[in-house]
Amino acid sequence: MKKETVYRVFSRMPELKTERLTLRKMQVGDAEDMFEYACREDVTRYLTWNPHPDFAYTREYLEYLGGRYSAGMFYDWAVVYRPDAKMIGTCGFTSFNCTHDSAEVGYVVNPAYWGHGIAGEALECVLQFGFEDLKLHRIEAKFIKGNERSRHVMEKAGMVFEGYQRDAMRVKGSYVTVGVCAILAADWRLKNPPL
Repeated sequence: MKKETVYRVFSRMPELKTERLTLRKMQVGDAEDMFEYACREDVTRYLTWNPHPDFAYTREYLEYLGGRYSAGMFYDWAVVYRPDAKMIGTCGFTSFNCTHDSAEVGYVVNPAYWGHGIAGEALECVLQFGFEDLKLHRIEAKFIKGNERSRHVMEKAGMVFEGYQRDAMRVKGSYVTVGVCAILAADWRLKNPPL
């Protein structure tokens, strides 16, 4: 896969849909919905970023993302729960390795929607886009050790736990052990045969 392909695809962020969700570009109008979960310690405990300190920070972050989207350099979708017409999290690619046709994915969901299969539904949608539209060979996801809820989401989507990397990242001033789950295109096709 070529870097130019990534820039071209994501500079016109495609909208994706599942049974309950719409995945679309984040907008400044999402600030209230995003701040509702992004300000919480329990949400960011196992993430690489700190809670948003105030609503203005969230709004400025979303304004900043507008330029990143335009340049095709941001690959994360807003997850909108259609029954409530509410942005309840994000899911998307955090990075691409174009040389090896691989990518990493990540996600976060408002705790009010935990336990309803939302993260898994969004993740499977992004995996499908990665394998079918971007023709990726491998997609991986990482989680900080202790975040078994996230590992479960990955494995339920067909990703295979490959092991832990000891003290692999420095997060919020401390080294953390990181688990890796991954799925290959061949695995995806076995789990999702064409109709």
